[in-house]
Amino acid sequence: MTMDHVAEKGLVLLGCGKMGSAMLQGWLGDGLPPASVWVIDPNPSDWLRGTGVHINADLPDVPAIVLVAVKPQMMGDALPVMRDRGNGDTLFVSVAAGTPISAFQQALGGQTPIVRAMPNTPAAVGRGITAIIGNAHATPEQLDLADMLLQAVGQVVRLEDEGQMDAVTGLSGSGPAYVFHMIECMARAGEAQGLAPDLAMQLAQATVAGAGALAEAADETPAQLRQNVTSPNGTTQAGLEVLMHEDTGLPPLMARTVAAAADRSRELRNG
Repeated sequence: MTMDHVAEKGLVLLGCGKMGSAMLQGWLGDGLPPASVWVIDPNPSDWLRGTGVHINADLPDVPAIVLVAVKPQMMGDALPVMRDRGNGDTLFVSVAAGTPISAFQQALGGQTPIVRAMPNTPAAVGRGITAIIGNAHATPEQLDLADMLLQAVGQVVRLEDEGQMDAVTGLSGSGPAYVFHMIECMARAGEAQGLAPDLAMQLAQATVAGAGALAEAADETPAQLRQNVTSPNGTTQAGLEVLMHEDTGLPPLMARTVAAAADRSRELRNG
């Protein structure tokens, strides 16, 4: 199953906010013809109107894929429109946070091929990471198709079971906010050491972004990269002795942070 199949049968995008727009921009950039895309969105942006895709028009009977990118609270309105395309060959892919596969099966029919995906906000700049899991009716080819489409906004990983989505939510789904807060804290700490606020923020942003890029690009593990910049009794070691303290440092704090977000995800899921 390739982009040609999607171009031929059509792709329906339910919702075109930030995430939907980022994905659509990637697909069109990769050569998906605008005429093969139908977007359902109550408030189409000027950018969307300029793409040449079908907006709020009659949908194809059996599209290759319906990608659900509406907010979870709008799901109740959006899914009934799609019910007659369930239980067939159309693959449904959801990037709506917190909505389990069972809810889609209930709304669309138990035989519907469904892939649930959890992207994160760096998808807006093509640097996201998305975890996916399919139900029993999603074929390997359809999983490959979902994987390929979601690569438009970054990396894709596959889970072994849907229960892992709570951990993914706590780590990569909510994780960008943890990093944004770390940037805030680093900048404030720089100010406390005598730097102007703008300069401290620029140094903190560039340091976190640069270290992240280096960690991804380097062959060494992050642990090795850390050791590489830590001279014995030097400045980095002095800082790390505080940050890496087993009781008061980052390791227990980060464990509690990710656990709290994952636990909340489980609570929300269980109602």
